[in-house]
Amino acid sequence: MKDSISKEVTFNHPIDTIWKAITQAEEISTWFIQADFKAEPGYQYTFVASEENNCTNITGEVKAANPYTLVYTWIVENTDVETTVTWQLETTENGTLLRLEHSGISNYSGDTALTMFTSYSNGWDKCMVALEEHAQKMVHAG
Repeated sequence: MKDSISKEVTFNHPIDTIWKAITQAEEISTWFIQADFKAEPGYQYTFVASEENNCTNITGEVKAANPYTLVYTWIVENTDVETTVTWQLETTENGTLLRLEHSGISNYSGDTALTMFTSYSNGWDKCMVALEEHAQKMVHAG
């Protein structure tokens, strides 16, 4: 079983637009999940799930928040398994290249690891679509 999920998407938006969308609580809460989040190392964040999205709360700690690299731990409510999410942004000719890696999934035991891998992979695919839609709105609103 693979231990990490990797996603790579190019957005036709400036790097600061994407950075803002993944690091500011009010932006994260718009396109992803209700967030108590600060892109500051050591910050203990909470993503609060809504029942309509059929997911659970997530907590963790921001490990790094350098210009265009964001790393945080990820702990799903009612588990003691810690995984890590890493976002890296890079300016390209066409906008911004986003690389996302969600690692440590093999920390789940047995079949749960496979279930979580599939769930996270599908979830991150949906998040990339939602992030693109949100970035479009941010650009047109600004």
